[in-house]
Amino acid sequence: MATIDSFRAARWLRTFNLVLQAILFLTFFGGLNYVARNRPWRFDLTRQHKFSLSPETLSYIKNLPRPVHVVITLLEDNDNPDVHGLLDEYAYATAGNPAGKITIEFLDVYRNRRRAEELGVDQADILTLVAGDKRRVVLINDLFTVKNKQREAFQGEQVLTAALLDVSSPGRQKIYFLVGHSELRPEDADAARGLSALRDQLKLRNFDVEAVDLGVLRKIPADASLLVAVSPRNRYAPAEQELLRQYLGARAGRLILFLAPGLSTAALGLESLLLDWGVLVHDDIIHDTGPENLADNQDLQIWAFLPHPITKTLLDYQAKLTIGLARTVMPDPGRALGSGLNTVTIAATSKTAWGERDFRPGVPARYDPGIDTRPLPGIDPPDRLGLIVASERLGVRDNLPFSVPGGKLVVFGTGDLVSNARIDNSNLAVFLNAVNWSVERDHQLNIPPRPIERLKLSLSASEFMKLRYTLLLGLPGVALLLGLLVHWTRRS
Repeated sequence: MATIDSFRAARWLRTFNLVLQAILFLTFFGGLNYVARNRPWRFDLTRQHKFSLSPETLSYIKNLPRPVHVVITLLEDNDNPDVHGLLDEYAYATAGNPAGKITIEFLDVYRNRRRAEELGVDQADILTLVAGDKRRVVLINDLFTVKNKQREAFQGEQVLTAALLDVSSPGRQKIYFLVGHSELRPEDADAARGLSALRDQLKLRNFDVEAVDLGVLRKIPADASLLVAVSPRNRYAPAEQELLRQYLGARAGRLILFLAPGLSTAALGLESLLLDWGVLVHDDIIHDTGPENLADNQDLQIWAFLPHPITKTLLDYQAKLTIGLARTVMPDPGRALGSGLNTVTIAATSKTAWGERDFRPGVPARYDPGIDTRPLPGIDPPDRLGLIVASERLGVRDNLPFSVPGGKLVVFGTGDLVSNARIDNSNLAVFLNAVNWSVERDHQLNIPPRPIERLKLSLSASEFMKLRYTLLLGLPGVALLLGLLVHWTRRS
């Protein structure tokens, strides 16, 4: 009987021991998960620290004034681990700040149409940042620097941090389109004369858009971040000219002008203003004899771009602009140098183009030496006529050794580049870049881009055959030898 009791006690003791081990095992891993959840330690062991946010970004996003919801609409066949990893880091960094928390949502706009309509998202491969009634759209391609149509470096942290700061701020930048001189208007849906598609794109990017008639209002609104005039056809009154001059000069304002050919800048009343900013606009119509520079409908195709924030997208993707009638725009050769004014040509024609000055109907276009416009020596780019010029004024304040940003002016030598009928990807990109450069949305944070690591395995035919036979015969052969060795050892 005592033996039976001893066996029973031993069985209960073993059972209690097993239960205790299970409890200890569960509490140990439960404690580890609790510590990992509430006191996590994270180590980025990658060479480029691709899964770590910079101290500058952390200092910004940990103090966001309100929550930001990021909707990402990547297609399933577009694998972007850099984008996914970066978004996770933003969400993790702000998890302890409910007032400025960043949340991430992945959305398939084709399968979940109801949710896409709720968020107002109808395009794949974009990031939409939403904070209250403000939103900002970032293209996936904007997160990478591109060289020869291949992604070279990942600059997502720069772009996303700047976008987060913009969308989380309470105010919106306002763009005013000048009207009252037969300009193209943002509320007009007409294909040739309307800018409604452009207006929608600007609103999608968190800009407020309004029209203003300086002849009626007699002042430039105090909240104007940027003025845009698209193809004016009537003269600006002297009072309006002075308003624009004061806005660009004393208020360091920003202005984008689209000037169609057929009416001189003197007739528009803008000649003095443009010359003050080192911009010379010719009264001509550009013609080109090169068939590779003409579209099927004889529109000009522009390929020559100089490095500048406005042309960065076009250079990265080797894109082209398709424009209608255009005129020559170039830096004024007689402008005063060393005055803090930086005027550069950023887009130009081919070397076979000239500016035709004879507008008589029925007269065939041909180059007349000494009459028509040809490139001037010493003006970049050489042997080409300018089409887009950017001018920026930097001033030195109180003899201090640093510059103070002044006004900015961008002049396009065409009038319908952004009309509803022409607002394709390239034309829209160059305009949006001009807007971002003008209002300084393109500022680069002190965050270096990270190179994209690519692994490439190159094998010759003989090396590939050796690898095949190694995998098919070598590894099974090693396993067979080990088995024979074990068998021989046991027998001996």
